[in-house]
Parts: sequence; structure tokens; C-alpha cells
Amino acid sequence: MNLGRDNYPELRDAVRELCNRFDSAYWQKIDEKRVYPEEFVDALTKAGWMSALIPEDYGGSGLSLTEATVIMEEVTRSGGNAGCCHGQMYNMNTLLRHGSPEQKRRYLPKIASGELRLQSMGVTEPGAGTDTTKIKTVAVKKGDRYVVNGQKVWTSRLQHSELMILLARTSAFDAAKKSAGMSIFLVETKSKGLDVRPIRNMVNHETNAVFIDNLEIPAENMIGEEGKGFRYILDGLNAERILIAAECIGDGYWFIDKSCSYAKDRVVFDRPIGQNQGIQFPIAEAYMEIEAANLMRYKASGLFDEKKPCGAEANMAKHLAAKASWEAANVCLQTHGGFGFAAEYDVERKFRENRLYLVAPISTNLILSYLAEHVLDLPRSF
Repeated sequence: MNLGRDNYPELRDAVRELCNRFDSAYWQKIDEKRVYPEEFVDALTKAGWMSALIPEDYGGSGLSLTEATVIMEEVTRSGGNAGCCHGQMYNMNTLLRHGSPEQKRRYLPKIASGELRLQSMGVTEPGAGTDTTKIKTVAVKKGDRYVVNGQKVWTSRLQHSELMILLARTSAFDAAKKSAGMSIFLVETKSKGLDVRPIRNMVNHETNAVFIDNLEIPAENMIGEEGKGFRYILDGLNAERILIAAECIGDGYWFIDKSCSYAKDRVVFDRPIGQNQGIQFPIAEAYMEIEAANLMRYKASGLFDEKKPCGAEANMAKHLAAKASWEAANVCLQTHGGFGFAAEYDVERKFRENRLYLVAPISTNLILSYLAEHVLDLPRSF
């Protein structure tokens, strides 16, 4: 595989052509008004990029996760914000790998056509945070339905999605088997019993607190077997981390390109600032870090596509890419000086958007703990 920054040239060219229709002014306007970029997401859908992972038999593009990461990378590399649409990519894996044939026949063609969006995942809870085994949302079976009660938080894109992946407890917490007893459901978001409350945040990102009160879900909407939901959702979480890594890579290249362009054009003391090593060296250092993180992204996505264990690689890819792109963001802002804070340059917007990924979808500390325990065989720290 060509692991360079310009592999998959035909795919990249097609996505770039679409993204070029949504220029800096578009994203600045969307950010200023704090609205969802409907036009952009609709264009991605019509072009088939939102259904990249759906098999051709169901009307999708039938691409690999590696190719899906290239799509997301190009969105951020073009100056856009992929947070509005990446949910459909990683949520899809839970349904694709563990959904029943009937569930796939019922939902995948409509998702592929754009009639339905599967953009949202209800997992995180206020009291549990990243300790997913401690969730308290409960689903109780009553006849041919499950009745769900609980609360979720940081549930993104729910207001712009017809379907949501929901994780709930179907049996009591067992300290000896922490991850057992949780199940996954495919929920229609307009169902009675969902109270959705937006959370205003640092960036233009639609995310919500969700209060679940006697939500009724048909038993046929459970994905896979009861009690095995945590294991199923890991596929989606690994895909999420790899896709986020790719988005950070795209951000990183955007920051590097933006820095180089400005450094060549900006003249101070009768010379371009890019002639100064104090400007050159931080940009070069940031570029190297992005290139290195890029290699881990491809290793992780390759393992995922081969259906091999990739938890460590997915975590490392996300962590390395988030760190590298954040360093590139800081370098870019510093290179621009005061102009970096002016909205017209897009640097401050992308700076805010990029900072999220050192915190979400999984925090730095949890990644380090995972590697220490599961890769380095150190004693569990929590």
C-alpha cells in the first residue's frame, strides 16, 4: 500500500472537487451562525461518500475503512469540519458487522440513498463518562418490546439523524464481568420518550443531553444477542478512533500548508518570515509528526479491514494524530501572529475544532492506560 499523503488519487480528487464547492466563506458563515451544514452533508450523501462503507448490494459504495478515512481526511484537509458527518461512518460498522439480515435489508438501502441518516450514538452518560461499564440506562423487556429509561450526554448529531445506536443495560452490573449485560439497540430518533436538549459548546458542533423516559423499542431492533452489546460496540469505537485520526491528519496538513503559504508571503523587516529558522523549524517539526501519525493511521485501518484485532493500533493512531495536529495548529497560529485570531483566515476556527480530539472521543489518559495494561502488561491502574 502507498502510505503517502497523496495515495488513492482518484478518490482524493473526487472528494476534493466536491469540497471545493464549499469554500472558506461557507464554513465561516456556518460557524458564525452555529448551524448544521445541511448543504454540505447533502452533497456528500448524493455523491455516495456518506454511504462509503455500505456494501454495493444495499446501494452503497462498498469501500473499505481505509478508503473511508481518506474521505474524512480530505474533508478536513480542504478546510471543512468532518464532525458533522463522521458518525455515519463509524456507527455503520456496528450494524454492518452485527446486525441481522433483516435489519440490514430494512435500513441500509435507505441510509445509502439519504432517506435516513445513522449519525448518532448514545453511549456516554453523565455519571459514567469514559467508564462505559458503569452506565445506568436500563432496558427492560416487556413482551415484544424493550422499555428504556436513563440519560445520555454528548450525543452528537441526534437532531440531524433519523436513527441512533443506543447502549443500555439489560441485566444488572456484575463487578466480576463488568462488560457483560449491556445490549445495543437501533432507535428511531423521533420515538416518543426522547427529550433532546442541546449543549452549547466551544465549536459549532451539534451535541446533546438526552433524557430517556419510557422509550419503547421493538425487540427486533436489538442488534445481535442480548448482553453482548459492549463487545459489538467496540467495532464501532475502533472505527471511530481511526476515522478521527484521519480527520486530525487532514487538519494537520491544512495547518502545515496554511503556515507555509503565510510564511512565504508575509514580509517583516524586509524579508519573508519563512526565511527565519524560528519560523521554519516548528513547521518542519510539526510536519514530521503528522507524517509519522499518518503511518499509524494506515496500520490501524488496514488491520480493521482485515478483521484483525486493532484496539491498540486504533488508540495509538487517534492519540498520535490528535497530538500532532494540535501541535500543527499551535504552530499555525503562532506563524500567523495576530492575524491568526482573525476569523477571515480560518485558523482560529480550525484551531478550536481540532482541540476537541485530545479529549474526545476518548481522553488521552484512557488511551495511555489501555496501552499500559493491554500492550505493556503493566498492572491495571483503575
